[in-house]
Amino acid sequence: MHNSTSDHKTKGPRENQMAHPIHQANENSPFGELTREEFYKKHSVLHQEKFILNKQNMKIFTQCWGPDSTIRPRGVVAMVHGYTSDSSWIFELTAVAIAKSGFYVTALDLQGHGFSEGLSGHIPDIRPVVDDCIQCFDTARANHPKLPAFLYGESLGGAIAILVALRQKELWSGLVLSGAMCGVSAKFRPAWPLEMLLPVAAFFAPTWKIVITKPIASRSFKEEWKRKLVAGNPNRRSSGKPPAATALEFLRVCEQVKRRSHELELPLLVLHGEDDQVCDSDSARLLYELAESKDKTLKIFSGMWHQLIGEPKEGVDMVFGAILSWLRDRTSNGLVSSSKLYMEISRS
Repeated sequence: MHNSTSDHKTKGPRENQMAHPIHQANENSPFGELTREEFYKKHSVLHQEKFILNKQNMKIFTQCWGPDSTIRPRGVVAMVHGYTSDSSWIFELTAVAIAKSGFYVTALDLQGHGFSEGLSGHIPDIRPVVDDCIQCFDTARANHPKLPAFLYGESLGGAIAILVALRQKELWSGLVLSGAMCGVSAKFRPAWPLEMLLPVAAFFAPTWKIVITKPIASRSFKEEWKRKLVAGNPNRRSSGKPPAATALEFLRVCEQVKRRSHELELPLLVLHGEDDQVCDSDSARLLYELAESKDKTLKIFSGMWHQLIGEPKEGVDMVFGAILSWLRDRTSNGLVSSSKLYMEISRS
């Protein structure tokens, strides 16, 4: 198995590129001129969605995708979206790209996001959110017990995926982090003295959106048409300005990730835009250096922003080509037929 301990800075096209479905989208729809059903049929991907009831008696929206073809499934990929995003719209395009490559993919809307219950964008405690992910992902792994299972997280979802991996250390075959929230960029942190006052504000007014930040999308997606696509998401419930208790919890999560990075021992792929102004690329580099994983790879992409799917076509294909190549290299033996995958998706 490939092992890497080097910091790889990517500046030009690489081999193993792939055409991401985002290239067929437009500023009005992630599916371009197609309906959602036509889009899935075109890509030969099966899709199901359902609600689960979590430990807090909240309804959590979940989805799963899989290849509708003769492709032998290679593994399971459990995906976690970022803050203000959801498992549909632009995020599901990556799920489709991974499913097309022979993976059973599952994802959920975090509490307060998308179709899941909870106050909009309010995450005062990350632990129940991690619980929701584990509940959803355990089901996916149980449906495919002989397939290797991988975690994939973007932005806040990257931090959550790390916490899931740390909670279930023996259950995951690898972890992919894309623009992960290992540390908040100094350009995006609350201004002084507001950050110093966060604990007080979080205690007395936890849902008060006093944290003044620029819209996340404006600093995340390089291409303007993709920013318009994100803004038009009908499931979008948050403007990107986190409530006081949520902002404080994010800072705590970053500290926890930094403190526990050395506990990571599973295969690790860390991808980050060098010009990320939301989540600090130096923190991602530090996580990579501290992780005890014997199989680990770091790719810092020169000139790229926070959301790697928000780059021009060449950059998107470079990034996701690297992700799919990494997953394929670690899933050489699929053990479950696609017919079984089809039945399991249909029953959910």
